[in-house]
Amino acid sequence: MKKSMLCATALIVSFASQIQAEDLYKEQTYRPLAADKRAHLPGDSVTVMIYENSSASSSANTNVTRSSNLGVQAAATQVNHQASLGTSSNFDGGGTVQRSDNLLAQITVTVEKIAPNGDLWVSGEQVVEINSDKQHIKVEGRIRTLDISDTNTVPSNRIAEAKISYLGDGDLASHQKPGLITSFFAWIGL
Repeated sequence: MKKSMLCATALIVSFASQIQAEDLYKEQTYRPLAADKRAHLPGDSVTVMIYENSSASSSANTNVTRSSNLGVQAAATQVNHQASLGTSSNFDGGGTVQRSDNLLAQITVTVEKIAPNGDLWVSGEQVVEINSDKQHIKVEGRIRTLDISDTNTVPSNRIAEAKISYLGDGDLASHQKPGLITSFFAWIGL
């Protein structure tokens, strides 16, 4: 009996030496029972609230004036010869560019991987088609888990290394482009 007790104790001790505290708790995957439903693992979803505003303006004015004169005089006893040559050029130029863009949208993206510091790399795409016009919204970037709200949303200005694209395709988008003749004249500089 003592021998079997001794064997059982040795067996328990050998198993206990293999178990480590790291096996019981992993910070990256641990979720308490009372935790919220914020994205934190690959495959989880988070909604991005896109509020992007941009504006730019630029203006330039140029004035260039140049003139040159060349004169020659020759006097002889009875003949007086004079010649004169002059050139002048003026250039006035100016231009103004103004642009303003607004984009408001919501898109749910998927956590692709977790960075070593715990940030979430996310990406997602949404296609909306209305009357044969397609709108493509694509979002990629890195989100800090601290920036994700209780409702599992994050504003787009909190995405690091963000790549946000919004493209249209269809009848409406094709009518926004200049025609073939207009494009040709723009190409040759007229």
